Amino acid sequence: MTSDSSSALAELERLRASIDNIDAALIHMLAERFRCTKAVGELKARSSLPAADPNREARQIERLRQLARDAHLDPDFAEKFLAFVIREVIRHHEAIAAQANGSHE
Repeated sequence: MTSDSSSALAELERLRASIDNIDAALIHMLAERFRCTKAVGELKARSSLPAADPNREARQIERLRQLARDAHLDPDFAEKFLAFVIREVIRHHEAIAAQANGSHE
């Protein structure tokens, strides 16, 4: 193995370690976000509010697109990512509402 190859492999390992740390942070942040959105879903269910809030979702998407632009991240990618998260949140809110409605019958 050449010195260049050894150097490249060391750099690769350093970069991969950073990626692994970022992935772990993302998972923990998503878990915290879903803990918060679960509380929102429970509050909505208790208050008979709809699971989805299209106005808030539109504001959040535009906010995230601007954050992405500021961070030099593709805003389309950021929007797709948020749309996926929002779909999951709404699915969870609907399940919470269904469970709450079932427990009142």
